[in-house]
Amino acid sequence: MKKFGLCLAGGLAALILLHSIGPMVGLLVSLVLLYFIFRQFLKTDSIAWKIGLVIIGLIVLSSTIHHIPALIGVAAAYVLYLVYKEWNKNKKAPKSKDSDPFVNFEKQWNEFKK
Repeated sequence: MKKFGLCLAGGLAALILLHSIGPMVGLLVSLVLLYFIFRQFLKTDSIAWKIGLVIIGLIVLSSTIHHIPALIGVAAAYVLYLVYKEWNKNKKAPKSKDSDPFVNFEKQWNEFKK
């Protein structure tokens, strides 16, 4: 039953992730452009070029805001990672009696007494 729930959650997260790949790429590209525009804005000394960069930056910022729903895809990728991690989790093996020193001592003591 647990595997069925994990499979269902993983399938749903995979569908959401595949659906939002395009907006995620658009968000990434617009964030990178915004970063480089900001760096260029800090480097330049020309007032006209700064005004131009602010206008370009506002246009790219509107594109970035347009791609905000891509964060749902990022959350779906995280859920898919959690499902994968939970699916491959090894169950705790029962503690073997051979590793317990007291059990080994009792076995050896019983063999010694014979």
